[in-house]
Amino acid sequence: MRILTYNMHKGFCFYSRQYVLRELREAIRKVDADVVFLQEVMGVHPVDMLPDDLDSQFEYLADEIWPHFAYGKNAIYSSGNHGNAILSKHPFSAFENINISTNKLEQRGLLHATLPIHGRDVHLVCLHLDLLERGRRQQMQSLVKRVRENVPGDSPLIVAGDFNDWQKKVSDPLAEQLGMGESGVIFTGSHAKTFPCWRPLLALDRVYIRRFAIHDYQVLSGVPWRRMSDHAAVLTELEITDDPGGRRAG
Repeated sequence: MRILTYNMHKGFCFYSRQYVLRELREAIRKVDADVVFLQEVMGVHPVDMLPDDLDSQFEYLADEIWPHFAYGKNAIYSSGNHGNAILSKHPFSAFENINISTNKLEQRGLLHATLPIHGRDVHLVCLHLDLLERGRRQQMQSLVKRVRENVPGDSPLIVAGDFNDWQKKVSDPLAEQLGMGESGVIFTGSHAKTFPCWRPLLALDRVYIRRFAIHDYQVLSGVPWRRMSDHAAVLTELEITDDPGGRRAG
């Protein structure tokens, strides 16, 4: 499975405010991921931005390539709404968005979806955590509770998104409480830097795994990615395994 996670900045170039959703769609399509985790995706198009019949950004991005998608609406405002989305080449058997907001300024959610693949349920969680550490700690507790209550221990699990965890305090609790490993750490030995995309200094965007082996791991921060969001995208190639935790293949 090829997995991509990306904070897409609502489809606007971070330095010019130009609407770059067409360019963003082409970049994501070229990666040809099986599953795409998106953060800061809008549930509507800004008015008159695209002459397309598809009303939402995630439908526009998914069109023809990923026939199955789930959207978790978190932030609602006068011009629309945004949240997390998962695009998939495989059909979902279920999905649910769980509100994990900790303050009025940051509306956050856990988008939890299930994919039946080769007779096994693969669980996916897409998230975007708070800027403040106190909020992130509460949200991690919500994540742990959700997984323990709804994901069997022998089921493959992926938790991906923008963790806003520049202090790198999330990985140890996820390893200790859920038996999950971070893909960049497993494959390269360290948390890969993804922000800001033009000169990555902070490791914010991650893919945590359980019962997967990693065949490849890349941070996509060059052209065209650096012309779009202020975050780099992360691409991983995974294989379901019976071994607990996550490991590098081979």
